[in-house]
Amino acid sequence: MQAPRGLRSRTIGAYLDERGIAPGPGRDAFLHPRLASLTPPAGMADRELAAQRLATAIRKDEPVVVFGDYDCDGMTATAILAGGLRRLGAHVTTCLASRFDGGYGVSPQALARIEASAPGLVVTCDCGSSDHQAIGALQGAGVDVIVVDHHLVPSEPLPALAFLNPHRPDCPFPFKWLASCGLVMSLLGQVRAELGRPLDLRDYLDLVAIGTVADVAPLEGDNRTLVRAGLERLAKPERPGLRALLELLGVTGEFPVTASDIAFRIAPRLNAPGRLGAPDLALDLLLAESLTDARILAERLDQASSQRRAVQLEIEEQARALASAEAADGCAALVLGQADWNHGIVGIVAGRMADEFGLPTMVIGFEGDVGRGSVRGPAGFPLYDAVSACAEHLVRFGGHQAAAGVTVERRALAELRVAFDAACRAQRDRVETKAAAPGLTLHPDDSLADVLADLWLLEPCGAQNPLPALEVEGTVREARSVRGGHLKLSLSLPSGATLQAFGPNLGQRGADLRGQVRVSGELRPDRHRGGDAVELLIRNLVS
Repeated sequence: MQAPRGLRSRTIGAYLDERGIAPGPGRDAFLHPRLASLTPPAGMADRELAAQRLATAIRKDEPVVVFGDYDCDGMTATAILAGGLRRLGAHVTTCLASRFDGGYGVSPQALARIEASAPGLVVTCDCGSSDHQAIGALQGAGVDVIVVDHHLVPSEPLPALAFLNPHRPDCPFPFKWLASCGLVMSLLGQVRAELGRPLDLRDYLDLVAIGTVADVAPLEGDNRTLVRAGLERLAKPERPGLRALLELLGVTGEFPVTASDIAFRIAPRLNAPGRLGAPDLALDLLLAESLTDARILAERLDQASSQRRAVQLEIEEQARALASAEAADGCAALVLGQADWNHGIVGIVAGRMADEFGLPTMVIGFEGDVGRGSVRGPAGFPLYDAVSACAEHLVRFGGHQAAAGVTVERRALAELRVAFDAACRAQRDRVETKAAAPGLTLHPDDSLADVLADLWLLEPCGAQNPLPALEVEGTVREARSVRGGHLKLSLSLPSGATLQAFGPNLGQRGADLRGQVRVSGELRPDRHRGGDAVELLIRNLVS
């Protein structure tokens, strides 16, 4: 199923009209973003300085360490920069942060690993904006540091040779929302220019797409353009590691790859090793040069993902029991803590509990007397402000309004629970509610296959560009529970078409579904049937 150049369906045309994307040049630019429209990068602060220093290191065969964060944005940025610099002739060693050995950023443990490589130049990817002490130590020892990051910038000046971060107050680059993977690709372009050597930056768009979507960066402007181009490359992957992983996942070239495939299938597997221990396996996969090696690594990655899911389900079950007890008391927030909860997984669990209970949620895993946790909440809730109000009960904290991390002593847990509840009550009136995105109403003349093909033209869908739900009413032809407690539903639509639907964890509804029902959800390819087959992933079901 190939993505078309123009709209096939009236359904998507009506949806775009409702969003105010009218026919004409604006709609054409939205449906068909072009790399030529990217914001010129010349004004990015320190980009030229950083590129000149990297070019010097390459000419002198100076050892370079590329140090990245342990999440998808950090790993893809590391893979892009290390891979590109090696093609340009650099002597590069890679190193990643670890949740279990120092935590985020250039920790003392990470600094020791970096120094063991005896670099002349260090480049941080997706971290470093707040690592003043470690960067100062490196600069003081005669090792230049380039920081490439997109996190918020503290007021204290960073003692780095160069600091690429569009959030710097003095950075005139107008598009502020590039993920770190997009920033390093831009830096590579300037290094290429400084050296006058060939390097096709399009080869890295697949990694930019993964890092940007996984980091939940806004999918508009330059990000939309970069990710769309990356999705097209992922549909026919040339990178051995991604080809092996997509083969394993059954995401083949028969169907366009979507941002949802990245968010729910690719990124969780790349993140799995780092949630259980060292993240290096995922980076090894991204940098693999042979398909044979990549397939071995992809299998190991999938095994780590299965292990992560098992640990996650166990923690979720325990957290749900604690949350139910707290919610029954009418609390405004949840603070859930227990010994031996894996702090690489508590963020996922916090998100699940926040969704289930509709409350800001802090989930903490304790090791001895100290615990590390993550904070998640309903969309639009100012989490960082609520966490900041509890600072006296925390060893340390960080993050932003959508997600935060905390370190807490066990003896302070009860006081923290009271303080966080009070802080969240005080913040309730500040919750930013957004108007619901318009849904899709199926035009009677449209085939489901044509609507699905047009939906791809809305990609990438996610932050700031939600995937619209299709809302249909039909007559139940078949409804049954399948393995895992899920629902398989077959509906006859008024047009005469048949719609197959799948409802996760809705198997118990199958026995009662008769007659007319209304469902809404995400239209997607039915990879089991293949061809133009379509199914609806049910998000809401009314019988």
